[in-house]
Amino acid sequence: MDREISTLEKEIVEAAEVMPEDKFNFSPENLNIPGGDYKGVRTFALQVKHVAASNYFLWSPLTGDKIPEDIKDGNGSENLKIKADTVKFLKDSFALGHNAAATLTTENMMQTAKSGKSSRLHLATFAVAHAFDHYGQMVEYLRMNGIVPPASRGRFD
Repeated sequence: MDREISTLEKEIVEAAEVMPEDKFNFSPENLNIPGGDYKGVRTFALQVKHVAASNYFLWSPLTGDKIPEDIKDGNGSENLKIKADTVKFLKDSFALGHNAAATLTTENMMQTAKSGKSSRLHLATFAVAHAFDHYGQMVEYLRMNGIVPPASRGRFD
């Protein structure tokens, strides 16, 4: 599980870091792509904040850590206004993920987590699957801005 989190962390953090500050709030909504319906989609920054907030919601029940008080919903803290703070929030959420993976044992992974109906293993794996979905959206946003995602450099460009 920790290896999966590490793979995910590398790809998402690198994608977040490579998006320039002046494009960090990019959304395809303003591109007016024929046939595209991007009204109301998350900005790149909100994609990053959403992944981090979701990581907290999904992994905190495994570690027993409290979710930071300024995270009210899946869009993360409204206090995060600049790229550096948002990327730090993302990195901190992955540190929690590594701690969550370390709590899993063959004895407890199928037990229901304290805060719900899901097994500990489901929460750990769903966090990874969920974040990879948003990583795909982040990749599209990078490419819409002429940026080859770091994970694709040297292989597809």
